[in-house]
Amino acid sequence: MGAADAIRAEALRLGFDAVGFARAHLAPEARARLRQFLAEGLHGGMAWMEPRADQRAHPQALWPEAVSVISLGLNYGPETDPLESLAWRDRGTISVYARNRDYHDVVKKRLKALGQWMAQRFKGQPLKVFVDTAPVMEKPLAQQAGLGWQGKHTNLVSRTHGSWLFLGEIFTTLDLAPDAAERDHCGSCRACLDICPTDAFPAPYRLDARRCISYLTIEHHGPIPHELRPKMGNRIYGCDDCLAACPWNKFAHAHAEPGFAPRVELTAPRLAELAALDDATFRQKFSGSPIKRIGRNRFVRNVLVAIGNSGDPALRPVAQALSEDADPTVAECARWATERLPA
Repeated sequence: MGAADAIRAEALRLGFDAVGFARAHLAPEARARLRQFLAEGLHGGMAWMEPRADQRAHPQALWPEAVSVISLGLNYGPETDPLESLAWRDRGTISVYARNRDYHDVVKKRLKALGQWMAQRFKGQPLKVFVDTAPVMEKPLAQQAGLGWQGKHTNLVSRTHGSWLFLGEIFTTLDLAPDAAERDHCGSCRACLDICPTDAFPAPYRLDARRCISYLTIEHHGPIPHELRPKMGNRIYGCDDCLAACPWNKFAHAHAEPGFAPRVELTAPRLAELAALDDATFRQKFSGSPIKRIGRNRFVRNVLVAIGNSGDPALRPVAQALSEDADPTVAECARWATERLPA
């Protein structure tokens, strides 16, 4: 058995659902797309993307010894309709990937296990493991490795797993035969573009993060622009609309990872309960969750936007109680929500 076949077999044994190999070079069109994205300021407040843009565009600038990239995918397909809770006005909607444990921990544990196996099998061949923790262009590399293609929503689409793959990479000095890159299968479909509540796609294959609900609820600091708030509905952490709309999901299946099973308290949680969280209770509630990273203030800000969009008079006192919150962004959003709700 050759090196690539042995690595693929071990990765599948460890529980990965997709494995592919690519050269440690990014395709020119992927580099051009990154340059355009940054030049037009579509990355919004994610200023951390700019200083290391060269490493994103050139894997060997990140690690000069890299020869091959092993791209790995872990299915997180939801068990039920991820958009169902959008209609429940007193509840919040949390993106599918954040309803249980932080996926970084799950994926990284398996990547390390595969890396340790490789270190034993291929002695003298160093490697590096990445899972969204370094300037790595995961989706273009996954496309080059044959795992899927970047759809019009800019996310990876797989013919087997739809839009529901977590990605991780192993950079290695091994010279592994690359897999054939996956070609685009979107055709004339616009489902992901047309469903976006905030019109975050100025054109197919282009994302304006400044209008993306995932960006606004997770990466964006400070007040959310007033004109976008009514469009956010009850989405309080992330957004799955463009992912869920993809017709290729008809071939997807539910995940088999216990760590991805949604916690009951994070599946359509009550907005009133979330708004009452102080810093300590927030940290306790979201221990081990990716939500913990954004902190109490940003999260409660998101909850207040959802409350303001609820139209539920019973939530007006909840918003009003936070109108003098110590955090000025929370307080402003609380006053905005109060004004929108009937007394």
